[in-house]
Amino acid sequence: MPLIEIKVFEGEFSPDQTRKIIEAVTDVMVSFSGESLRSATWIVVEEIKSGNWGIGGKALGLQDVRALQASAAKN
Repeated sequence: MPLIEIKVFEGEFSPDQTRKIIEAVTDVMVSFSGESLRSATWIVVEEIKSGNWGIGGKALGLQDVRALQASAAKN
């Protein structure tokens, strides 16, 4: 039984986007494990409070993600 955990910032994705992520990740997993495991494939999307996540000693928040997205869109 595959169990896939995805951690995102609280409010980063809408409920509809989260549903689509769950569907898409399940589809990818089933492409490897076989269709018979679709009903046994668990996807957990956990929302982390903004600022409670860090990298390189620096706390990050949803604003930082949005800034990265904006920067990538410009390039």
